[in-house]
Amino acid sequence: MRAVIPFLYENSPFYRARFDRLGQTPANDRGVEDLEKWPVIDKSEMMEDVSQFPPWGNYTTVTDEIWGQRGWMLFSSSGSTGTPRPFRYTHVDRVQWAWANARGMHAIGFRKGESAFIMSGYGPHVFAWGVQVALETLDLPCIPGGGMDAKARANIILRFKPTILVCTPSYALHMARVMQSLGYDPAQSSVCTILVGGEPAMGIDATRTRIENLWGARLVEFYGCTEVSPHVGGYSCSAVPRKGEPVSTHLMEDIQIWETVDPETRKTTAPGTRGLTVCTSLNSESSPQLRFLVGDYATLTHERCTCGRTHARARGSFAGRSDDLINLRGIKMYPVQVEEAVRAVPGIGDEYEIVLMRDTAGLDIMTIVCEHGDHTDGVIANRVADEIRIRCEIRADVVFNPMGTLPKTEFKAKRVRDMRGT
Repeated sequence: MRAVIPFLYENSPFYRARFDRLGQTPANDRGVEDLEKWPVIDKSEMMEDVSQFPPWGNYTTVTDEIWGQRGWMLFSSSGSTGTPRPFRYTHVDRVQWAWANARGMHAIGFRKGESAFIMSGYGPHVFAWGVQVALETLDLPCIPGGGMDAKARANIILRFKPTILVCTPSYALHMARVMQSLGYDPAQSSVCTILVGGEPAMGIDATRTRIENLWGARLVEFYGCTEVSPHVGGYSCSAVPRKGEPVSTHLMEDIQIWETVDPETRKTTAPGTRGLTVCTSLNSESSPQLRFLVGDYATLTHERCTCGRTHARARGSFAGRSDDLINLRGIKMYPVQVEEAVRAVPGIGDEYEIVLMRDTAGLDIMTIVCEHGDHTDGVIANRVADEIRIRCEIRADVVFNPMGTLPKTEFKAKRVRDMRGT
């Protein structure tokens, strides 16, 4: 922190203006205990900054000269909540990124003799690029899977027998169904581990169980974001949870400081209390953010894990990004709550969609579109509606589509279609 904070003040006009506005100097921050006096930074501030100072914004610490000398790659936020924010990363960041991800993979249990198949296009996906540079660092072979359709990727699995799949949770489900449609059982394939990112999975028991049962493989997860030096910030614990104990995601506290804050007050929550994730990065040349609101709900603990690690960990992993909050007639919920309801009913397909509309009387209504073999089955639809009412405390209409008809994506699945403003 004593190195990063002066670096931010000297190299980021965005942070320097913020320091000056708050009447602070880098000398005021001497240790982790001083973090709380620095207000949390959220995405809206960065969106406003990049709108004022296009195309890069002033939050970056990379100048055009540095970008020309040792620039590596440009990544951008998805822009789902506003103006996309660009982040220029250098080769200094690439090396740090590769070692952090390699460390996470080794902790998960990746070893010599394995090979990975990255089932993703490489364009916008920081997760895929980070996995590839880490595999290179570990000297583990990989098969890049960009530009292929699902059947071609299924043939890669059958022919070259990778032991590790890298994809989003949604695509892991889709790929398993494609294998089945070709007459193959994914559980009988060479795949032993599925490494996912981009969407919550480990923290949703029904989704994790469905993927693991389909593939006969263990599911593990990387956690991070584009903004805060997008190497892995958290990785799944390799120890088998004790009966009744939730999964855990370990955080790399020596290179990133993780906290949780209250969603309303933005004040730091006590250990063991649920809150929104906040990260301060300590090892990035290009994006050393100070208390950036990543915004996933988590419960952090510093208790020693059964695997022996003592870094902070998220008990139950991460689920429910604050950006995804649905407000329907004053009742607030997250898409993951709907996902848990849908997965709780046997026979429902892997895909679902949340459609928000406003009826002729001006009332906001929610319809859940699912897949089912008998898409006229009203009894099953009522069961899904009951599960939603239990978890979300709201009534929703449930309609079924035939199996395999809802859209699939290899990137982050967009499951909410809000048509209230149209």
